Amino acid sequence: MVKEVDFWEEKYQTAQHRWDLGQAAPPLQDYWVREQAPSQGDLVVLGCGQGHDAIFLARQGLTVTGVDFAPTAIAAARDLAQKNEVTLTLLEENIFDLPKSHKSHFDYLFEHTCFCAIAPEQRPDYVTLAASILKPGGKLYGIFYTHNREGGPPFGSTPQELVDLFSPAFEILSLDPIHNSIPSRQGDEHWAVFEKK
Repeated sequence: MVKEVDFWEEKYQTAQHRWDLGQAAPPLQDYWVREQAPSQGDLVVLGCGQGHDAIFLARQGLTVTGVDFAPTAIAAARDLAQKNEVTLTLLEENIFDLPKSHKSHFDYLFEHTCFCAIAPEQRPDYVTLAASILKPGGKLYGIFYTHNREGGPPFGSTPQELVDLFSPAFEILSLDPIHNSIPSRQGDEHWAVFEKK
């Protein structure tokens, strides 16, 4: 089961959100300066938290929707977007409810610290969710947490587990170790580009 909203809301209210870098993730920023990164289209950030990644992506020309079910996170993202004069759509809801309102809606999905926050038994549902809200041929860009420590969140995974999980619904275009993670995550992250089949 997804942790209750109250669990995550308390993390934000008490500033216990070590996953929040205070900026867009360095691997995301580096990737998006490359030519193959899209500069237009509808993109969703699942579990957007306080919105740093979403704001960065909106600045690249994309139409961005950020989704998080913690009210304090959405409020912080809204404030940050206003301060940065960036237009975002922010939805305070459970990501697993998105197929009801956004089926085949998005060109792109960005994943960072959402997949690792849900219980491992919900991961097949995450794949179904991702495939259902993307248009045919839509792409998932992700920073996946590939540590092998016990427990969580954050729950780890392996590159092979990700391939096995996503490949029925997605073509695995790339899944590569990240070399410019923040120091505390060095060797623990992979950059993914998956295309919906």
